[in-house]
Amino acid sequence: MNDTSIARHRAHADFSTSGGDIAIEAIDLVKDYGEGDTVVHALRGVNVRFARGRFTAIMGPSGSGKSTLMHTLAGLDAVTGGHILFGGRDLTDMNDNELTMLRRHRIGFIFQSFNLLPMFTAEQNILMPLTLAGAKADREWFDTLVATLGLGRRLKHRPNELSGGQQQRVAIARALVTKPDLVFADEPTGNLDSVSSAEVLGFLKRSVHDLGQTIIMVTHDAVAASYADRAIVFADGRIVADEPNLGADRMNELLMSERERAARLFDRPAMRDAAAR
Repeated sequence: MNDTSIARHRAHADFSTSGGDIAIEAIDLVKDYGEGDTVVHALRGVNVRFARGRFTAIMGPSGSGKSTLMHTLAGLDAVTGGHILFGGRDLTDMNDNELTMLRRHRIGFIFQSFNLLPMFTAEQNILMPLTLAGAKADREWFDTLVATLGLGRRLKHRPNELSGGQQQRVAIARALVTKPDLVFADEPTGNLDSVSSAEVLGFLKRSVHDLGQTIIMVTHDAVAASYADRAIVFADGRIVADEPNLGADRMNELLMSERERAARLFDRPAMRDAAAR
């Protein structure tokens, strides 16, 4: 797609941001799995923009397409159709090596399972992306992250000497240490208790508002989503709600309404027959 074509698509697309410059955007994004009668339409022509310096939560029932959207935006999964614009480049035109370098230098990841290396200290885990890239750490930025995340007394500890919440804070620092343009968080509180979850979500929010980071978080937890500046609800591969500053109660209402709608749809004879085949 050339620049003129992309501009035309933008002009006719219903995009939404919560203000500010655009960090990344999807244009008519389609992702299918399988072929013929077994095809699964994970993304159905999604158009969405994410503002720089904002905390966005993506929610939806299992199989709604929320994780697929994150994986395609991060260049981890190829798209069937459409375009992803990030930093002046179209990710759908990049080869594997280009995508690898993009993720290494400009995108950070926070995972549910922490993915810390057990033989290394917290400090070594935080610095690992820079170590792998052969780059020097910005010690001022490192110190800022450590202070913001409250890790000053834990830097010499190994993962098995840290609580779950502390391990996730180390993972957050690791994701931010390269000063990425964009951070993806995949169910970052899924393995944490409620106290640790609140602690981690508070730090994520601070990293956006105090450190200027841009975070896109996938979660099934309405309470977690309530920490975000903006919440997007997915169902059947489409955005069905996109609202700023939602509370947990409102998030639960949206999710319940989508579950009820899906249940009514599945209860139709044609849908039951298709599922039985």
